[in-house]
Amino acid sequence: MSAIILDGGIVHYEVIGRGRPIIFLHSWVGSWRYWIPAMQTASTSFRAYAMDLWGFGESAHEKDRYGLDKQTALLDFFLQEMGIGKVALIGHGLGGLVGMMFAMRYPNMVDRIMAVDMPLSMENVNARLRAGTPTDLSEWLLSKDPGTEPVRTDSAKSDPLAIPASFGSEDTLGLVNRMANLTTACLLVYGQNDPAVSLPTVSPEALPAMTHMIVLEQAGHFPMLDDVASFNRLLNDFLTLESGETPRDLQLKEEWKRRVR
Repeated sequence: MSAIILDGGIVHYEVIGRGRPIIFLHSWVGSWRYWIPAMQTASTSFRAYAMDLWGFGESAHEKDRYGLDKQTALLDFFLQEMGIGKVALIGHGLGGLVGMMFAMRYPNMVDRIMAVDMPLSMENVNARLRAGTPTDLSEWLLSKDPGTEPVRTDSAKSDPLAIPASFGSEDTLGLVNRMANLTTACLLVYGQNDPAVSLPTVSPEALPAMTHMIVLEQAGHFPMLDDVASFNRLLNDFLTLESGETPRDLQLKEEWKRRVR
């Protein structure tokens, strides 16, 4: 286990691989651990980091750090401490919001961002997600198989206050409007069967030119666990796009279309 002190608090992270940096950010349920299969896929060409946000996993549990602004600042502190310049971000749920806020705040530092099951507005968030305990939410959102057991175990380590606190900021509202000027390559990925975050109703034409959305039909709130093969292939395709190339080019790949059917 690796840990560093950032802004006076302990932050846990793990890293594997060599190459350009990529950072995985977890959702409201679990910790860095469920990213392991995706990290292993990315680590063949990238140096893959995953960190526990404030209040989750092994990172510090201090309630004044749980707002979205503080979580976004944590990512900034982490990049500075690690000496990481431009980076690719893969964020899930809460991690997607953190990554998106960071990309809009520091566009020159983010080469590309994949946001998985990230609500574009509060209307897309099931009220149960905001009110449930970490254990209850893991029972609700995770399938009952051995592959999800580490997530259930780590969910119990989360501070119950960290989840509602992340929704306490207006930064989680009207994200579509604030994304209008986003020039960073962005891929929005959703599980068709996600009960916690509903699919956005925004039309493709309303998204920024460098943003594309793909729905995985066999996945719920954890596409990286529900459909490991399809998710990791999509992740690889996204990461291998040339810098500055739009993710909309992914829809032109007939091979990818066959994969997600």
